[in-house]
Amino acid sequence: MNWREPMGKRFFAFTLSPLLFALCAIAEAQQPAKIARIGYLTAASPFPISARTEAFRQGLRELGYVEGKDIVIEYRYAEAKLDRLPALAAELVHLRVDVIVTAGPVPTRSAKEATVTIPIVMSQDTDPVGNGFVASLARPGGNITGLSTLSPEISGKRLEILKEIVPRVSRVAVFGQSNYPGNSQSLREVELAAGTFGMHLQYLDIRSAKDIETAFRAATKGRADAILGLGSPVLMSHRNRVVDLAATHRLPAIYYFPEFVEAGGLMTYGPSITDLARRAATYVDKILKGRKPADLPIEQPTKFEFIISLKAAKQIGITIPPNVLARADRVIR
Repeated sequence: MNWREPMGKRFFAFTLSPLLFALCAIAEAQQPAKIARIGYLTAASPFPISARTEAFRQGLRELGYVEGKDIVIEYRYAEAKLDRLPALAAELVHLRVDVIVTAGPVPTRSAKEATVTIPIVMSQDTDPVGNGFVASLARPGGNITGLSTLSPEISGKRLEILKEIVPRVSRVAVFGQSNYPGNSQSLREVELAAGTFGMHLQYLDIRSAKDIETAFRAATKGRADAILGLGSPVLMSHRNRVVDLAATHRLPAIYYFPEFVEAGGLMTYGPSITDLARRAATYVDKILKGRKPADLPIEQPTKFEFIISLKAAKQIGITIPPNVLARADRVIR
């Protein structure tokens, strides 16, 4: 500094510098924090999966996120019309969401085809490797990661439960949806388990709502003793009709998702989908904080649910053995 400058100029320079720093700090503090935009893509309708979406939101809250302040969730529901999913996925990409959460393999495929850059978190998937979404469970390798429902022992356990409740069961009608990814593998697992228990299986393909009553007529004609349901957006969206027809035909049924039992069905055994939805929030959190999906290993189910409805059992005239009731996580009376 030139000490020959007038004192007033030197004083002004010394005073101005701290003032500028202070103004910059205030301006920086007043900058609004970026609100993360999360896309949620599902093949189902809003009400049937409300417990899952709420579990996901709860998981985010537990991690400190506040909707409207830190995050915004953009929901897209196909309402069991699978052909709508590609357009819904494209909408989320157009909105430039920071991450897309998918609820099942069909939405995941649509999201995968819509973007190779936006991170995708599977809240559940029947077989991520087999469906071609990731290279391996340990190293996904692309823009997709999340959770899998893959658990081969489930099929055997569900048939075992049917046998315990209805010892006479020998013919089981399997309700599935052939265009739902992962069902072919689930069916193979069911067939292996059926061989162990000496059961005969009758597979009935349900690809639209009109196939439901046809399937029940075929099951009755095939002298089915019970029904085993595989994953299916169609069955899920029309679960009230499914459980009503099961009661009308007096067929004990074990379903994949708890929503069927809550709608009046007999029982369900499988991975806790709400637990998986809650855990999906941890993946979203890591990605929003800078982690890459390719480096986040796929997790498998750790919590399973066995739910029984005594009301439904009474309606079709069967008695649940006490030892089976004792193992249930929840009993609806």
